Amino acid sequence: MVICDMAVHQHTDGRVARGQRTRDAIVEAHTALLREGVLKPTAKVIAQRAGISVRTLWLNYKDTETLLGATTAYWLEADAELRDDIDPGLPLDERVERYLDMRARRLEHLAPAARSAALGEPFSVALQESRRQHVDRVRDDLAHVFAAELTAEGPGRDVLAAGLFVASSWPTWSSLRDDLGLDPDAARAVVRASLLSLLTEASART
Repeated sequence: MVICDMAVHQHTDGRVARGQRTRDAIVEAHTALLREGVLKPTAKVIAQRAGISVRTLWLNYKDTETLLGATTAYWLEADAELRDDIDPGLPLDERVERYLDMRARRLEHLAPAARSAALGEPFSVALQESRRQHVDRVRDDLAHVFAAELTAEGPGRDVLAAGLFVASSWPTWSSLRDDLGLDPDAARAVVRASLLSLLTEASART
């Protein structure tokens, strides 16, 4: 009886592991296609890239929304690994440079997913939730890195916080990279000028 139970347990564990590998392969295929510029891949294209059938894809993800939830979770986890803990006690210029290094790196990594999400976000709760989490992360980063300047603003804190957010947000980066055709270094320089202008102007008022 014990041997039989162990065999059943091992079989179940193996099946669960295979299922997880299949789900991981689907998300990796979806992610790879987005990175290649295929912003709205069909289930057939994703399945072909993952080396499975369309039926297997939908057995693992019951609908498009579930698949989008898994893919956005992947991007959020990858983005978290790119976050740096920047000391808010450093001089302002150094904090700005370190924040820009981190932010530009994360924005370039996020770009394929963000471009794809823009197509489906109005219709997808998963994409809307992912956007909210990314926005919250940026706001938290800014509040931490520039805590001294934001605190010194007093009643004007919210205005400064909003300005810093807009200057380093994905829509701004996308406009610089996609609309104006700037390379990452040139886009970074524009964001740097915007942040320094906001922060030095705030410092001058205190």
